Amino acid sequence: MMQQQRWTAEQIPDQTQRVFLVTGANSGLGLATTRALARRGGHVILAVRDEEKGHRAVARITAEQPDAHLEVRHLDLADLDSVRAFADRLRADHPRLDVLVNNAGVMAPPRSLSAQGHELQFACNHLGHFALTGLLLDLLAVGRDPRVVTVSSIKHRKGRIHFDDLTGERTYSPMAFYDQSKFANAVFGWELHRRLTAAGSPVRSLLAHPGYTATNLQLSAPIGWLRVVFGRIGNPLLAQTPERGALPQLYAATDPHVEGGQFIGPDGMAELRGGPTRVPLSPAAADTETGRRLWEVSERLTDVRFTFPTRLETMGRAG
Repeated sequence: MMQQQRWTAEQIPDQTQRVFLVTGANSGLGLATTRALARRGGHVILAVRDEEKGHRAVARITAEQPDAHLEVRHLDLADLDSVRAFADRLRADHPRLDVLVNNAGVMAPPRSLSAQGHELQFACNHLGHFALTGLLLDLLAVGRDPRVVTVSSIKHRKGRIHFDDLTGERTYSPMAFYDQSKFANAVFGWELHRRLTAAGSPVRSLLAHPGYTATNLQLSAPIGWLRVVFGRIGNPLLAQTPERGALPQLYAATDPHVEGGQFIGPDGMAELRGGPTRVPLSPAAADTETGRRLWEVSERLTDVRFTFPTRLETMGRAG
């Protein structure tokens, strides 16, 4: 464990005047993350596909904490045009961003394609976050203790990138392509860390996973047997609450001692539940060739190229 006592949300340092962007912030892990950050004084931007649900989430938080600093913005991560429009609007309104939490995701739908023709899980869980991070990296570079936290899964260890069949046209399996998207999150987070470090950037890239957490991701899965296994059977016996499941990403986003490249997950048996601690990334996710190949494919599919400001360049802009 990172500390003698398990870390809790009560140990989040004061986040006053820090600006956070949380994708998928209206429910589950995203809502728990938003609530905890707002409670510690952070200004949280809720990036949500359904703005009505986003405003309901804000109402629930402000009912508990009237002085919370929250704003709702529309973002459909599966649509790269929406990602670009979101980034443009954010840049117009905010001179900096301190922490980006790449949290949103979809799980195991029947095969479907995004607006740009990409397999939906790969589009939403990976490509949308890849593009969003690249488009906002310069705002992060002038942030206070800036970080990108990408939420992966235990299941990244079962995944691989189907480079020869990314859309699942030939062999689609809902869970195999979910595993692919979570593996892509892990590969991206590590490769981003490697590139940020090489550039001397002040931005840190970290990874987190929630273990087994009861959220509507499983309960709303379109595949009936998944709802039974993950929802009715598994959740009451094994699953953590979203508030506990969010602790690894909150730790990665706020603890002053975490380092770039670290993967934070639960400290319990099989990493299913428990307090946040550093956990191993699968060797396949840290493979340099896989990282390079996924990065190049992602740049081509999103038409987003990352620019990595150095620390000196960042200091010049901030001054």
